[in-house]
Amino acid sequence: MSRARDFADLAGSANAGGITGRNLIINGAMKVAQRGTSATASSGYHTVDRFQLAVINMDNAAYTYVQSSVAPTGFSTSWRIDCTDEESALAADEYSTFTQAIEAQNLQQISNGSSAAKSLTLSFYVKSNKTGTWGLNLYKPDNTGRQITATYTISSADTWEYKTITFAGDTAGGGIADDNGAGMYVYWALAAGSDYTSSDSTSWSNYSNAGFLYGHNVNFFDSTANDWAVTGVQLEIGSGPATPFEHEDIGTTLAKCQRYYFKIVSTSTADAFAVGQNNTTLRADGSLGFPVTMRASPTAIETTGTATDYLINTSGNSYTCNAVPSFIRANSQTPYFRFPVASGLTTGYGAMLRAAVAGAYLAWSAEL
Repeated sequence: MSRARDFADLAGSANAGGITGRNLIINGAMKVAQRGTSATASSGYHTVDRFQLAVINMDNAAYTYVQSSVAPTGFSTSWRIDCTDEESALAADEYSTFTQAIEAQNLQQISNGSSAAKSLTLSFYVKSNKTGTWGLNLYKPDNTGRQITATYTISSADTWEYKTITFAGDTAGGGIADDNGAGMYVYWALAAGSDYTSSDSTSWSNYSNAGFLYGHNVNFFDSTANDWAVTGVQLEIGSGPATPFEHEDIGTTLAKCQRYYFKIVSTSTADAFAVGQNNTTLRADGSLGFPVTMRASPTAIETTGTATDYLINTSGNSYTCNAVPSFIRANSQTPYFRFPVASGLTTGYGAMLRAAVAGAYLAWSAEL
């Protein structure tokens, strides 16, 4: 056989699913956690990048979640939630999910909303003390909002189990816009009241609350003994079987995550965030370049919340901030921000915008 034929066969095999970049999920091995490694009783984006937690209308529930070092063979990290105060009886309007949103322009190849719509196969490792039937949902918001649900079973308590579920392609409801918005959400149910489980949505259908978490029958929050962990999440084109998890180098994963969230953290008091200029005697403004182009222009800056964690060095002197750094503006490549002080700066002089303590940070979000 000629080498040309060898290469052609290899290319054909790669196009069948052996190529890198087949995983539509970002950070599925839970290795990047720019925001930190733990959070307590707080919905939203915390800990592991690109995944968020929702706990809706559950006033009595308390919980912590972490980037955990407990993981199945072949992985070093997982995302784990622990119930710390129970919500033993779910009201109809209560639910909780673990979610990743996928950017729309990364989904054009699935041909959603056309006769050529492709199946998707979801695979992951999961572990919980609670056995039973757990729900999954794929939701497409563009055009007509569409959803499909499925379930998986945790059979053995406190044991890592590998799950794989195939979802048919959606041939109806309009396609996914080729833009930087949310093209699809992948939901893992943790709890679901009857408002979200009463309508069969195991085939693609227009979105309804009643079908959102159909089939889920476990209340994760019914005991403080409960925990649930997941890793090795992969969503790929095809009707299965699922391919082995695509381990990518950490630099690639981090860069993908930084498209949606970027955090710069000081490791010592010698660390600087940016070079700037004293605009008045009371403030210095600065900017830096994001390491990758962000999905959209951030609209705010995140800080530690403590003014004295930040300072300005200028003309041989240090001035501790009297308020936390503030947002001026940003585009998808560059943010502009302000360090304020009580007095003493010389207008027009250059300045170094610095950390006053280890652990001070600035961060920007362009999450879906």
